[in-house]
Amino acid sequence: CTIRRVLPGVSASGMGLRLSQKFVFLLFLSGLVTLCFGALFFLPDSVRLKRIFLSKTESQPVTVGSENDVREHLKKGAKDPEHLRGITSAKGETSTKLKALSRKPSVTNEAKTDKKDAGGEALEDMMLSRSKTESASKDEKVTSSSNQGANTDTSFDYNKFKKCLLKPPLGIEHGKPSDPQTLQRREKVKEMMKFAWDNYKSFAWGKNELRPLTRNGHIGNMFGGLRGASIVDSLDTLYIMGLMDEYNDAKEWVETSLDLNSNGEASLFEVNIRYVGGLLSAYYLTGEEMFKRKVMVLGEKLLPAFNTPTGIPRGVINLGSGTSWSWGWASAGSSILAEFGTLHLEFVHLSELSNNGIYTEKVMNIRKLLNKIEKPHGLYPNFLSPVSGNWVQHHVSIGGLGDSFYEYLIKSYLMSDKTDEEAKKMYYSALEAIEANLVQKSPGGLTYMAEWRGGILDHKMGHLACFSGGMVVIGADDGAPEKRQHYLDLAAEITHTCHESYTTKLGPEAFRFDGGAEATATRLSDRYYILRPEVIESYMYMWRLTHDPKYREWGWEAVEALEKHCRVEAGFSGIRDVYAQTVSHDNMQQSFFLSETLKYLYLLFSDDDLLPLEDWVFNTEAHPLPVVRKSCLQGEGGTHDKTTSE
Repeated sequence: CTIRRVLPGVSASGMGLRLSQKFVFLLFLSGLVTLCFGALFFLPDSVRLKRIFLSKTESQPVTVGSENDVREHLKKGAKDPEHLRGITSAKGETSTKLKALSRKPSVTNEAKTDKKDAGGEALEDMMLSRSKTESASKDEKVTSSSNQGANTDTSFDYNKFKKCLLKPPLGIEHGKPSDPQTLQRREKVKEMMKFAWDNYKSFAWGKNELRPLTRNGHIGNMFGGLRGASIVDSLDTLYIMGLMDEYNDAKEWVETSLDLNSNGEASLFEVNIRYVGGLLSAYYLTGEEMFKRKVMVLGEKLLPAFNTPTGIPRGVINLGSGTSWSWGWASAGSSILAEFGTLHLEFVHLSELSNNGIYTEKVMNIRKLLNKIEKPHGLYPNFLSPVSGNWVQHHVSIGGLGDSFYEYLIKSYLMSDKTDEEAKKMYYSALEAIEANLVQKSPGGLTYMAEWRGGILDHKMGHLACFSGGMVVIGADDGAPEKRQHYLDLAAEITHTCHESYTTKLGPEAFRFDGGAEATATRLSDRYYILRPEVIESYMYMWRLTHDPKYREWGWEAVEALEKHCRVEAGFSGIRDVYAQTVSHDNMQQSFFLSETLKYLYLLFSDDDLLPLEDWVFNTEAHPLPVVRKSCLQGEGGTHDKTTSE
């Protein structure tokens, strides 16, 4: 028998009617909610709204080729058409910004570090070990397949490339200076590199960066699950310095343990300049095919970031699914000038190696849009909408958010063997606008580049802007002939200003020229130094193009200061306040210290034939990329035969 429970005072038929009414109401409400939820997906630029409701793995999938697919593609020769890092302030607080924003690295406070060390490192190491084993197995198959088809890959002729260089990459004697003092200083820089590398290998091998105080590794969330940033960033530095045992260890790790099948959120900019740039450079210097295979797989994984209404890539990409979005802090979902403007050098070389024009097409489309839209006073603001193609704010900076866009204009021209006239025109027009609106002279006679906010000048210059002395000097010979000396003078004045900011032989993150300040950090939050290379970068270029001995002296001052203030028992660390009597370290050995700072110092104390500027252009992470001599590469012969003897 069936027992039906009825509420007191309510008949069975009455209850049925009420239940029926409730069912109809709930059905109507469900339909309304479904309609509203679905409407979100038809709003303009709704990717960020989707991310609220969907997991990243459920977002629109984008098929990205495997390493085997890319290799097959190469064989066929197809021709298809204020950077996110947290920094620890002087008070120990962690904030999140950009290298484009100001290239501030990930540094968590030490209390959190200790807590993680106690609980998470063992699990993390176990997962890394497992990943390494799986990756090695995959790469073993790839290497075997590649060796079988090595003779059929006609996409890029490495031997012909070497013949198209004007000089041997490593010089006659690896750039060994004849002056004993200079040689001794170069050897010191080499010792610093070995010390930094050995400690990374001992305490952080396979992680992205070393924490020298706590003697452990740091991974961070900037590379989308990729590991070994310090290894990839160091490949060319180790090779150039002749540290061959260390280089071979790095090469073996890349071959067996660099797993590109990650599924995390990556900065398009950082992955491009460090991993793509580092692998490209390693290939061009050594001819190791493994580096080319790796970089082509990674390059293809970056392409979905360009799937926007304008072709301007978004700043963050999931390397597994291909889903991309803009930085959450970026105004109105905008893309950043220094990010989408710092892809050209690497992407041109991806096209060269793959014989696939898609990479060059992507970056040329960015340039086409920039040429089309109006620029306030000829200046390029830092924020651009990837949906509308319009500027979002009128904030202009030669430092964070803007810096490397301008650098890549002149370097694109130089890397094209001075055939890219469009890049040349854009660079000198931008430089003219910068001089007219941003270049200032302090009461004390120091030349600096201020920031521009909708027509109002902010009399501040960031450490990142100190690369501009080097930028201006490498372009001095190719502007109007009557302006050559002017550019040389401007470059020297900017470099002098940045040297003056190094009052303790190391300089702050930003310095000001108002309220009586002269190249001084007036705010506590601007006083840190995180092993940055930009000032030393300008010293190197100024030395190469003027041979004024003061630049080598200034570089040696920086070496002594790094040794005194930043060297600790297990590596090198940034410092929180360059003016403090007692040094407080930030517990982070940045990968760019190995890639840029130490490499530029080594080149500063080397002869000019080590990576000669006639043949090589450095990307913004100091990875040397060769000048593309199309007529030579497409012809029968080379420009010389010296390099074949190496």
